[in-house]
Amino acid sequence: MIVAGFPDPGRPWQANRSVGRAEAHVGVDETVPLSAERAMMGGVVGIHLFPDAAPGIAVDARRDADRLLARIEAWAARLTRFSPTSDLVRLNTWPSTRAPVRPTLAAAIDWGREAQGLSDGIVDIALLDARLAAEGIGYLPASPVRSSPAARRWSIDRGSRWTQVFRPVGLTFDLDGVAKGWLADRALRRLKAYPSAVVDADGDVAIRLEPGRRARFGVADPQTTGQILLELELCGPEAGDAPGFGLATSGTSVHRWTVDGRPTHHLIDPRTGRPARTDLVQATILARSAREAEAIAKTAVILGSGAALERLDRPGIRGAILLTERGDVLVTPSTMGWLS
Repeated sequence: MIVAGFPDPGRPWQANRSVGRAEAHVGVDETVPLSAERAMMGGVVGIHLFPDAAPGIAVDARRDADRLLARIEAWAARLTRFSPTSDLVRLNTWPSTRAPVRPTLAAAIDWGREAQGLSDGIVDIALLDARLAAEGIGYLPASPVRSSPAARRWSIDRGSRWTQVFRPVGLTFDLDGVAKGWLADRALRRLKAYPSAVVDADGDVAIRLEPGRRARFGVADPQTTGQILLELELCGPEAGDAPGFGLATSGTSVHRWTVDGRPTHHLIDPRTGRPARTDLVQATILARSAREAEAIAKTAVILGSGAALERLDRPGIRGAILLTERGDVLVTPSTMGWLS
């Protein structure tokens, strides 16, 4: 997983967060960014800006960061499954097949549909029942009722104010990591005034770097506290518009439980309706956006190393770092140009 942080020149910034997350810091450019963080979404969301040296700009940057954190918190409150008043819970408990949803949830659900296509069906947001069973909440039958794609078929009809979601009564959605990547990208678009900015949505990181700006991101080892597997150095273009990056990690080492004497985790394979049986502990993906990176990272872990490596040579995937249960670190050829 990913955390983003930036040091005071000469003194590395350290994040006190979950083992297995990646640590980000500026290592070439000595400009000290403005960083603001807030606890939400079960973790920490951070915004890191690079304000100009003009008098007063730091005050504006602090205001902008605080306002955006409040907005992200409001968006997240609509998408969580842990609040009985959220838009997502309202959708999940709607008593008929046609459920009206408001714009924020509609956009996130729509991205969930795109992510399903991007991952050839491996990312599936309609697996909440299986996720709860993996956590030991509810009964996990030998053949889950909704294990077939046909049983989870749903559609969405977008409108200017209200959107309609059509699904079988009882089919429930879980946005979880899908929402975090989407929120990071959405928040970064709100920071157009800043040529360089980073939004870290509890590990799903959206990055924009201006020409000449460099930043290093270390991918942490989930099995050894404080250890870094590899370090990526990203940079803005020599000229032209600043490019966007997305960096995200998915793995089986953070959300784990023991149910009926057997270990389970949160990554559900939609082909079985059960926690994925995989040889990958963790996958870190560098892509064009945080939402794409999150979807591809999750797909890689669920598929396992062999099938994942076959799929990772695609447009938009700028790098991939895979950690196997044997401790082997696998990287794709496209990753080599980003290694620090």
